[in-house]
Amino acid sequence: MPATATRLSAFTESVIRGTTRLATRHGAINLAQGFPDFDPPEELLAALERATRGPHHQYAVTWGAPRFREALARKISRFSGLAIDPDQHLVVTCGSTEAMMVAMMTACNPGDKVIVFSPFYENYAADAILSGAEPIYVALRPPDFAFDREELAKAFAQKPKAIVVCNPSNPTGKVFTREELLYILQLAEEHDAFIITDEPYEHIVFEPHQHVHVAALPGAFERTITCNSLSKTYSITGWRLGYVQAAPRVIAEARKVHDFLTVGAAAPLQEAAVAGLELPDSYYLGLRDHYAAKKEVFLGYLRQLGLPFTEPQGTYFVMMDISSLGFASDAEASEWLIREIGVAGVAGSSFFREPVNHLIRFHFAKSEATLRAAGEKLLRLRERV
Repeated sequence: MPATATRLSAFTESVIRGTTRLATRHGAINLAQGFPDFDPPEELLAALERATRGPHHQYAVTWGAPRFREALARKISRFSGLAIDPDQHLVVTCGSTEAMMVAMMTACNPGDKVIVFSPFYENYAADAILSGAEPIYVALRPPDFAFDREELAKAFAQKPKAIVVCNPSNPTGKVFTREELLYILQLAEEHDAFIITDEPYEHIVFEPHQHVHVAALPGAFERTITCNSLSKTYSITGWRLGYVQAAPRVIAEARKVHDFLTVGAAAPLQEAAVAGLELPDSYYLGLRDHYAAKKEVFLGYLRQLGLPFTEPQGTYFVMMDISSLGFASDAEASEWLIREIGVAGVAGSSFFREPVNHLIRFHFAKSEATLRAAGEKLLRLRERV
């Protein structure tokens, strides 16, 4: 029997999705895979019903239905200050997962190097490897998950083709400051590298922190490939609507990659999602407050529990330190939590290049009732502390 591709041995199946399957098997509350248990905005649901009765059941334009791209361009321009052209600057993808793969394959040749901050969302290293590129890892150091500027400069000295920046960061909840992003931009300009950003949590940022669009920084647009999705902002993770935003010369190439990966995103869902993109500014302020309240509910239980954790500046993720619980590894702890406590979290080691195995990542994108139920279960851990 022929051997499969050797590049696949460099990474594993998604730990996050594997944890979800284990949680389902044991009936545990799933705080591992980040999807809500509450409905999207009513405007989206009503638009979805209308879209099912409209002429939207065949292929849309490969790189995105015109009405969707136009609404998306207006929304991006409104929040970033950039003048986004729906025909020149956008490719609509099947979620930000495809957007990241499109970006990586558009930017990189086999043998190129790509800087990835560690900890990282697990897809990034896999995307680089599948593109034939080699990841260079630069540590984000707790408790604030800042990077060392000298370490980053040394990584750029290896002449990478790109750097991946997740902002706000999954899994750490870090929000990169304008000064940090300007330093990254300075190095990217000096070494002529792309900045590939992943920004699906752009509207889930807690005061006093602010989201900065890398592409809107002075001189950044031509070398920035922005990946994003509608999943988190509108609570529609199952719709799988994302996009790549970049300069026209980059988008022209990205369209080729996207076309041969998936052809196009679902046409009726693009039509329905226009209603979300046209929501007023008050929706986004409400979204931030909505998640800030959920954060306080869940973190309140962690404070009662007494185990160390990192308070997120953005996203809906929190990393809890389980060192004192006596497990041999975070993977063992994650499985035990699912079986014995009834709450699923992701073993933090799946996000780190370094040998870190004392953290569990939870998310709080759940109803208050679900978060309280999970919190009460987690308080049973006090018996092990």
